[in-house]
Amino acid sequence: MSVFIRRSCGAVLAYAVATQGAYADLTANDVWNDWQEYFRSVGYTVEGEPSSSGDVMTINDMTLSMDFPEEDGQFQMTMPEVTLTENGDGTVNVGFPGSFPMVISGGVEDEQFTANLTYSQTDLEMVVSGDPSDMTYDYSAATLGIVLDSIEGGDDPIPEDALEGGIEFTGMAGTSRMLIGENREITQTLDAAQMAYKFSFKDPETGESGLIDGALNDLTSSGDSVLPTGFDLADPQALYDAGFAFSGMIAYGSGKTDISGVSEGEQFTMASSSQGGRLEASVDGERVAYDLEQNDAKLAVTTGDLPFPIEIAMAKAGLNLDIPVQESEEAAPFAFGLNLTDFTMSDVLWSIFDPAGNLPRDPATIALDTTGTAKVLLNIFDPEQAAALEEEGEVPAELHSLKINELLVSMVGARLTGDGDFTLDNENLDEFGMPIPTGVANLQLVGANALIDKLIGMGLMSDNDALGARMMMGMMAVPGDEPDTLNSTIEFTEDGQIKANGQRIK
Repeated sequence: MSVFIRRSCGAVLAYAVATQGAYADLTANDVWNDWQEYFRSVGYTVEGEPSSSGDVMTINDMTLSMDFPEEDGQFQMTMPEVTLTENGDGTVNVGFPGSFPMVISGGVEDEQFTANLTYSQTDLEMVVSGDPSDMTYDYSAATLGIVLDSIEGGDDPIPEDALEGGIEFTGMAGTSRMLIGENREITQTLDAAQMAYKFSFKDPETGESGLIDGALNDLTSSGDSVLPTGFDLADPQALYDAGFAFSGMIAYGSGKTDISGVSEGEQFTMASSSQGGRLEASVDGERVAYDLEQNDAKLAVTTGDLPFPIEIAMAKAGLNLDIPVQESEEAAPFAFGLNLTDFTMSDVLWSIFDPAGNLPRDPATIALDTTGTAKVLLNIFDPEQAAALEEEGEVPAELHSLKINELLVSMVGARLTGDGDFTLDNENLDEFGMPIPTGVANLQLVGANALIDKLIGMGLMSDNDALGARMMMGMMAVPGDEPDTLNSTIEFTEDGQIKANGQRIK
């Protein structure tokens, strides 16, 4: 966790100044001084030789570097020349070189490596406005990207084409405002016409290879973050205690990815596409939340093992998660949701297990929406506590209540819906080997008997299995008003009883 936070924050902060960018009078020296303070406060070493001539400050060999202490590695980037030009109206233009090197070095399984990358841009324009305590960076660029040039290390030289890759933004424009006080508050927006990426690898010993080639179009993003001053990236808990917080959103209009390669001597291809999606995320000292959605997703796979392509599609896929992360004596709210809407697959795939077309091939949908409360039992930012918990096999949290707001499973002609509301007694684990629930679940199942009949006809279910399933449904449910409909109310009482439609079954 600590390594992830250090790297993520460091990379984002370095990228923010290099590509982004507040209102009142500024001087070139104000901008340069703030850069030094900013980067040093987040763990970077800053070097550079500033000199001024008239309204222009030139910083030669501006170098940013950060050590990875736990992995004996380092990140470093060096810009041969950066210019800060005072425009005479209280704003400052920033000039970056068209390209400059970036180096990541470290060790993997006792072998050292060095990855050499190149950062490049065309037509990057950046203007800083505001005052020393409130700076806004407005920027735009025709292109901006990072390319992996080479990897060196180990006893054997690594072939040039063993690993290649890069990412490029086109048609970029954005704004970054930094409000500098007790903390540094950053508000950012970014739009890009496209983000394209391409990565490939080739193993000279096995002949295995892979290529990933894709793009996201019509990107838009926004974010707000609070960076405390004087924090230690090696101590995540101190970072959050000091007030670190982030919330942001990224969305895109369409996207596609093509994957191909050779694995175990067999060629394969995979093509995916979608018509837009979004990701919202937030994190602070108390909670972590994600909300992910993708629209009209399609996937096609071909392999040497199958003489036909595997094709699937989904109208919408979504996942949301909102959980507490701080150890506490009190239970805190959480939420979890999943939505897979109108899932379909090709008739060729259906024919593998249903060649006669007995089963309905209507789009399938699975949806789950839950909320509740839970108590976090450890400080997840403390690696020693996390390791001890894993060693002892204990759970990291206690579930205290659960509300099922929606349950929907619809496929092959059957449909299950339901809701429920439960509290859990974590002090009593003897009855079920887990916390005793108290509450009620309401369920409705439509089309189950018709589905069983079809499965018997297909030979996928025996008469005895069908009889057992129907007997279980008869015990747990009562007929509904519509044909082939079963309703069930399952109640868990405080004294450990379980009732189905008022009848005690335990």
